Amino acid sequence: MQTQFISVFAAANIQHVAGAPHAGRAAFEVLSEQDFDRAVGEITSWQGYAATPLVSLAGLADQIGVGRIDYKHEGPRFGLGSFKALGGAYAAMRVLQRELTARLGHEVSLSDIRDGRYSAECAQITLVSATDGNHGRSLAWGCQRVGAPCRIYIHAEVSEGRAEAMRALGADVVRISGDYDASVDLAKSEAAANGWFVVSDTSWPGYSEPPRDVMAGYGVMTREACDAMAKPPTHVFLQGGVGGLAASVAAALRQYYGADAPRVIIVEPELAACLYESAQSGTATTVAIAEETIMAGLSCGEPSEMAWQILHEEAADFLTIPDSIVAPTVRLLARRYTGDPLVEAGESAVAGLAALIAARQSPDLSQALGLDGASRVLLIGSEGVTDPDIFAAIMAEAEAEHV
Repeated sequence: MQTQFISVFAAANIQHVAGAPHAGRAAFEVLSEQDFDRAVGEITSWQGYAATPLVSLAGLADQIGVGRIDYKHEGPRFGLGSFKALGGAYAAMRVLQRELTARLGHEVSLSDIRDGRYSAECAQITLVSATDGNHGRSLAWGCQRVGAPCRIYIHAEVSEGRAEAMRALGADVVRISGDYDASVDLAKSEAAANGWFVVSDTSWPGYSEPPRDVMAGYGVMTREACDAMAKPPTHVFLQGGVGGLAASVAAALRQYYGADAPRVIIVEPELAACLYESAQSGTATTVAIAEETIMAGLSCGEPSEMAWQILHEEAADFLTIPDSIVAPTVRLLARRYTGDPLVEAGESAVAGLAALIAARQSPDLSQALGLDGASRVLLIGSEGVTDPDIFAAIMAEAEAEHV
């Protein structure tokens, strides 16, 4: 990488607060091994299932001075472009399974729902959620597969391209004027008023089963990554958001590797840092979002209570990053600046990678995070190009790195 390019990361303002990781049972009890096993068994049986690639970024690792970087690229997942395909669709089936079992008075299996045996009954059950784009696309896809109506709430800053992708999957998309948290509130209130069922990736008091299923679905991704690595990573950088992705991966890594599980580092936009603030206060903390980040999937002000239970025990570090290093990281992967395989990634996918590059430009931050030339880093590339217009704009930007 050229000096001008690296200077973008060296100048970035990265905020760091240490977590308080401690031995606990959240990684086994909030999300059990049985939760993950059931999700893996179901999802890997779906038509079109294939493990997504674990891309070795050896050139970049050499450039920034770490031993290894493995990037789990979720762009190809079920043709939906993101890891969310694993969560929303699976949680939708679990909601339908519980509701149909209650209505019909006998156990209904996921395979019966998948095979269309209850398509008429599914057509009478409306599933709803709020989304920044990817979770809603997964839910719409899952509903379309089994014939259930789907209603998705999006906030003002969700791109029209992402809205159209959900409509193309049969969803009724409702745009509001507020932010993501306002769309969550509206989804909850309208569902309660109409007898619909919320399939959310965030939990709140009295609402936990669908978010648990969403996080269990994400475990497919983590298990694929673990099975593909010869040695456990020493570090994993995980995007924040409401915390569901990070908590799922952290729990699955703890269950898989035990005491050899990697150091968990949470990365958030400085404009939406609810987990960072939670780490500072020691309890799940909501923040107001005054300005939207380019990382649309991470623009969340209220953490999931369930996810925080896991992260409070498992996460060693919390970082915030500025938007200024996001587009350069997208271009780094897409233009193969370090000679590594081409990866076309969305804005939210590269948060962990951007933070890693920036951290290695600071000896003090590298020391604080325990990063050195022997570090083996796992990154979750959570989305591919889920909005072609935004990706095209990033690639066309006048680049400060002059390459």
